[in-house]
Amino acid sequence: MTPRAGMLIAAGALVAGTVTVLPATPAGAGEPTPRPLLPLAWTDCATKAYPKLQCASLKVPLNHDDPAGRTVTLALTRVQHTAKNFQGPLLVNPGGPGGSGRGMAGYVAASLPAKVAAEYDVIGFDPRGVGKSEPALDCRPGHFAPVRPDSVPGGAADERAAVERAQAFASACGKKYADVLPYIDTVSTARDLDVIRRALGAPKINYLGYSYGTYLGAVYARLYPDRVRRMALDSVVNPHGVWYEDNIAQDYAFDTRHKAFMAWVAEQDAVYELGTDPAAVEAAWYRMRDALRAAPAGGKVGPGELEDTFLPGGYYNGYWPRLAKAFSAYVNDADAVPLEEAYELYGEADAAADNGYSVYTAVQCRDAGWPRDWNVWRKDSWDVHAKAPFSTWNNAWYNAPCAFWPVDSLTPPDVSNDQVPPVLVLQATDDAATPYEGGVALHRLMRGSSLVVEEGGGNHGVTLGGNACMDEHLTTYLATGTVPRGEGDAEVDAVCATLPDPEPEPATRAAEKDAKKDTKRDGTALHGLLGHVR
Repeated sequence: MTPRAGMLIAAGALVAGTVTVLPATPAGAGEPTPRPLLPLAWTDCATKAYPKLQCASLKVPLNHDDPAGRTVTLALTRVQHTAKNFQGPLLVNPGGPGGSGRGMAGYVAASLPAKVAAEYDVIGFDPRGVGKSEPALDCRPGHFAPVRPDSVPGGAADERAAVERAQAFASACGKKYADVLPYIDTVSTARDLDVIRRALGAPKINYLGYSYGTYLGAVYARLYPDRVRRMALDSVVNPHGVWYEDNIAQDYAFDTRHKAFMAWVAEQDAVYELGTDPAAVEAAWYRMRDALRAAPAGGKVGPGELEDTFLPGGYYNGYWPRLAKAFSAYVNDADAVPLEEAYELYGEADAAADNGYSVYTAVQCRDAGWPRDWNVWRKDSWDVHAKAPFSTWNNAWYNAPCAFWPVDSLTPPDVSNDQVPPVLVLQATDDAATPYEGGVALHRLMRGSSLVVEEGGGNHGVTLGGNACMDEHLTTYLATGTVPRGEGDAEVDAVCATLPDPEPEPATRAAEKDAKKDTKRDGTALHGLLGHVR
C-alpha cells in the first residue's frame, strides 16, 4: 500500500471463487526428480548487532517443473545452534511479497529466549527476485518519485494519467523480465523453501512467518505436510482472499485504524493542540491533505506522499508520536519540516522499496485473477472511498498494474490441511493490514491449529515485538511443540491483552533514539524488518 509498507502486506481476494487444489498426499509425489545439491558454503557476515550471523547462497530452479533448466540464486543467512538439543532449522519470513528476509535470522535469534534460540539454526532468506537474490527485480526505478499526482482522481484526465502510469509499470516489468515473471509467484517460492530444506539436510522444517509469510507457510504446508515440524503464523492473510477483494477489505480496516490514531491525537491534546474531538482532528488532517495538493511540503510531500507517510502508523502505533508531531507542526505552526522528515523516514521509496514493489506486483498479479476491466476498479474504488477515504485510492493505484499485467494469472491454491502437526496462529483483533477474519479463517482450515489472540491490538506483527504474553505462547511452542487449547468448543484458544498505546513523543531527540533502541519495549526493530519503515 506504500512503497515501503504496502509491499509487505498481503490481504486479498478469491476473485472468481476458484482454487487450485494442491496435493496433500506424500510430499513430492509426482514431482520431477530434483537436481543434486552441493553443501551450502556458509561464510561469516557478522554485524555489530548480530556477531554470529553467517551467509550463503543457493541455486534453485527458475521453473521447478524443469529442475535441470535455468536457475536463480537465493541469498540466505543463518545463526547456528549451540545447544546439544538441536531442533532443526527455523526458517523465518517477514512477509511481503517482496520483503527481504536476510535480516530476520539475526533478529529472531536475538529476540527469542537464549535457551530456545540455541536449539535452532535460525535461517533467513531473500525470496526469489528480492534483495540480494539474483536476479533482483526492479521494473521501473523511480516509480514512486515525488511528487506523484493526487491519488484521488480530480477528474477523467487525472484518472487517465494514473492508469497510464500503472500501465507503464506493467509494461516495463514485462519487457525487462518476460522470461522470469511466469515464475515469480507464491507456489514457486514455497517450492524454493523445500530446496532450502534439502540443502540444509533437514527432513523437516520449523517455520515462523509474518503477514504474507503466513500465506507462504500455509501453501508450503499444503504442498509438503510431512515436511513440517512446527509452524507459527503471525498476522494472517485471509486464505479465502488472494488478492483483489481483501485489498478492498484492507481499505476499510486502514480507515478504521487511522480513525483510532486520530482519537489518540485528540486524547493527547495537551501535547499536540489539535483539539479533543476525534472527528475534528480527522477533519484537520484532511485539510492538511488538501493544502499539500496545492503546495507540496518541501516540494516533495503531496497528498499521495502524505498517505505514504501516515500508512505505517496503521501497521504500528509506535510511529504515532512522531507522526502526530509532524501533523501538529504543520497545522498549528505552518512548519512543514517535521512532515518532510517524517516522509523521509516512513514514506520515501528507495532502491530497496522499488525492488520490493516489483516483486510485490509480480507475485500478486501472477498468483490470482484480477479484474481486467478498469471500470470495475473505478466503481469499487469510488464506492469504498465514500466510506473509507484514508487510503482507498492510494491502494488502488498501488495494485493497478495487475489490471494490465503481461503474464496470465494463476488460480489460488486451497490451503486447507488436516495432515500437519498443530500450527500456532497468532492474530491481533484490530490489525488493519491482515484483518482478524484472516486468522480465524486459517485456523478453521488447518485442523488441529491453535488460535492465540491479542485482544484490542491494532499492530501488525504481534510476537517478538514487546508483548510478553504473545511471546510466551510462541516460545513455549518452539521449545516444546505445545499449543494452548481453549475450553470446549471455544474457537479462540488463548487471549493476551494488548499493550498500551504509546505515550506522546519523548521530550528530546536523544530520548527518542533510546526508545527506538529498546526493541523489547516498543517493537520498532521488528516493524522495521517487516518493512513498515526503513
